[in-house]
Amino acid sequence: MTDEAPANRWIVSLFIRRSACDRIVRALPTLGEVAVGSPLWAVSMALSAWFALWLREHDATYYLREILLLYAMGGLFAWPPSLFAARWLARGRAFDTRLAAFLLCLIAGTIGVTACLFSLDYRTFYSQWHAAPGTPTWFLQFLFTSVSAFYQFLVLGVRLYLPVGATALVLASLWLARSDGSQQR
Repeated sequence: MTDEAPANRWIVSLFIRRSACDRIVRALPTLGEVAVGSPLWAVSMALSAWFALWLREHDATYYLREILLLYAMGGLFAWPPSLFAARWLARGRAFDTRLAAFLLCLIAGTIGVTACLFSLDYRTFYSQWHAAPGTPTWFLQFLFTSVSAFYQFLVLGVRLYLPVGATALVLASLWLARSDGSQQR
């Protein structure tokens, strides 16, 4: 009886690993979804930033290209991991749960990736006044500059996703939640 217990544990652990691996594979977006969805999401986020700036009548024409590029790149890079995370979270669930997962993951992914890109640009600018790379002072400066840039984006940059980005988010999430329910992958 003691000999069977380790064998059963091994079979169960093998089954759990295979199940988790299967879940990950099924959550991966297809190449077509990435090739079509990422550019569409990138254009939507850039249009959102442009429209929000236009509505607020900001004189950002000098930096407009860089701002639009930042939002487009954030959308482009955020689409695949957001889609993966939402599918992994909502696999086999009801429509409302899938919708909530896509909303949450697209929001967190898009804002998070765009904020990280903003943080890298911010860090590049301020690095000229920082200590030599690799020193303890440099690590602290790197950390605090990156965190403050991330926070600054959350405070000032998120509003450029309204109203177009929110509309695109709801439409994309509704479409993805519906199509994920009908697909047998």
